[in-house]
Amino acid sequence: MMAASKPVEPQSGSGLPRWQLALLVGTPIVLGVGAVYLWNRSRGKEKQGKRNGERKTPEGSASPVQGQHGATNPELENMSPLDRAQSAKNKGNKYFKAGKYEQAIQCYTEAISLCPKEQKGDLSTFYQNRAAAYEQQLKWTEVIQDCSQAVELNPCYVKALFRRAKALEKLGDKKECLEDVTAVCILEVFQNQQSMLLADKVLKQLGKEKAKEKYKNREPLMPSPQFIKSYFSSFTDDIISHPSAYFSGYLKAKQYMEEENYDKIISECTKEIESGGRYTAEALLLRATFYLLIGNATAAQPDLDRVINMDDASVKLRANALIKRGSMYMQQQQPQLSTQDFNMAAEIDPRNADVYHHRGQLKILLDQVEEAVGDFDECIKLRPDSALAQAQKCFALYRQAYTGNNPAQVQKAMDGFEDVIRRFPKCAEGYALYAQALTDQQQFGKADEMYDKCIELEPDNATTYVHKGLLQLQWKQDLEMGLELISKAIEIDNKCDFAYETMGTIEVQRFVMLHCFPVFLFLISLTNTSLLHWYGLFRVLFPNVVEMAQVHCVGS
Repeated sequence: MMAASKPVEPQSGSGLPRWQLALLVGTPIVLGVGAVYLWNRSRGKEKQGKRNGERKTPEGSASPVQGQHGATNPELENMSPLDRAQSAKNKGNKYFKAGKYEQAIQCYTEAISLCPKEQKGDLSTFYQNRAAAYEQQLKWTEVIQDCSQAVELNPCYVKALFRRAKALEKLGDKKECLEDVTAVCILEVFQNQQSMLLADKVLKQLGKEKAKEKYKNREPLMPSPQFIKSYFSSFTDDIISHPSAYFSGYLKAKQYMEEENYDKIISECTKEIESGGRYTAEALLLRATFYLLIGNATAAQPDLDRVINMDDASVKLRANALIKRGSMYMQQQQPQLSTQDFNMAAEIDPRNADVYHHRGQLKILLDQVEEAVGDFDECIKLRPDSALAQAQKCFALYRQAYTGNNPAQVQKAMDGFEDVIRRFPKCAEGYALYAQALTDQQQFGKADEMYDKCIELEPDNATTYVHKGLLQLQWKQDLEMGLELISKAIEIDNKCDFAYETMGTIEVQRFVMLHCFPVFLFLISLTNTSLLHWYGLFRVLFPNVVEMAQVHCVGS
């Protein structure tokens, strides 16, 4: 896991698996307690291009059908109103392609005014095209208005729904945005990466907002002992966790660490710092670490800055402070600053395995998988017994093979996981990462076994229960069991943000999917058998409203 005390939001990445369960959209893939999200979802979309279904251009030919430069006045007089509207639209498309959006808007407006009202399909296209031009001008209100007109004329108009969803997101209306983009995903049978990425992004934001609202009065609290122990286990060269023989405020704090009396550590470190004791640098670093653990980065950063700039602080202390500040920057989505700190740590302490371990995780977040593998290799060379680095190297190799659609390399990575858990049978992280890879491969039964092994090794690790709960939703569509396991996670650790955010995400998605139920039933009416398993999921989610919704849709 990275040194940041909270999971880091992923940058976008390629390799998004299919939206296997509506409930799981936005569910982060994390490595364990305090771990980072290692599965990038949308980076590289520029490379994907058309295959990813980006919707940037208006519909119709970019050149007028009557000729390269448009119809002449006599020709227009002999054309029907619809043909004249189409001609105006085609001229607008030509302006759009040339980046002349104001002229394009004028042409689309003319097309709208000329089009007979009974030609709903054509009229909806003209509104949608004008919305596309407004989108280029960042006029989000106008985009929403025109897309709404298009959808009113054509309720299943995917392009207009998606464009409206994007505009709603820009204006901060996440709930309306999620309703639109969920309908898009259903209409596209969960095949278009762009709409799934937007749903993923907005659902996570809403889930976090819901969790924050529910627990906004909760004071910053020290994480559970299991969380703290797991955090420190990600460092093999952490000088502040080494025992000492002298007595001071700092060493009293160290004693409290050994006793797992974590709530007193910050105050004892403060005594050492205020008295100017011999362990001021160590106390600053330990206090900063616990500020990070309780989620108070604002208080942590000045302490880390002081240690990094202290000429009399040891190289080990300064390198450790750089790792933790770099992880904090990554959590704050400042990858450039994060990279600078990790590189500086490697320069001043090149034999420090922790630098390469944590920088490797950063490289995965930045979708620099080959460099990540290189860092993990360096860490393993310095610390051959580092089970975490071995497991995370396997995950990096798996991710590279999975996103590259290389079945042979995927299997090689899976074999690597087997080797890791054989050589390091006490490393819970190895089982957890293997379980996530197995889930991707839809080997749900074996993934469940791996999570059970994690729980056996670390029965107080709340995040494992959350992952196991999400697996039940994806594997068996067992909402009751999934929620029961997530509730168990909160019972074990009532400070587990991941559990609360997951609960919030599920609640939001249940609400949104219910609102999209009419669209879903319309698709079912088309007898597309590939959607039947989704119908089963809806019955699990909404057992009391399915029949009522059916009656409503039939009646409408």
